[in-house]
Amino acid sequence: MTTNKLLLTLDDAKKIAAGAEAEAQRNQWPVVIAIVDDGGHLLYLQRLDETQYGSVQVAIEKARAAIAFRRPTKIWENNIAEGRLHYLGLPGALPVEGGLPVVIDQQFIGAIGVSGVRSFQDAQIAQAGIDAWLSGG
Repeated sequence: MTTNKLLLTLDDAKKIAAGAEAEAQRNQWPVVIAIVDDGGHLLYLQRLDETQYGSVQVAIEKARAAIAFRRPTKIWENNIAEGRLHYLGLPGALPVEGGLPVVIDQQFIGAIGVSGVRSFQDAQIAQAGIDAWLSGG
């Protein structure tokens, strides 16, 4: 049985980041955009002007959590809000919205993490990046 593993390339990461940046700029939101591969290794990082430096590590960790668990980080934020505090003990899980896995042909090939504004806005930016890449933008 032969399986073709898809990879997130540096070029792909740059396209995702460009789509995310466009959404952030459109809304005048200063953010950090981090793109990781399927092993959680940083492929691309972009810190927009006027973004606090504390968001650098948060964006990276959101992306890593999204690929490590193969789900949006919003899931943990919701669980914590519902009182399921045991999720705080999961190694590598960051319970803050803004991390999304990148999935193509049912393969998890990487993730994007955004930090700098409210968490739902971070997620909006991350989704815009993925959408722009998928549409060839």
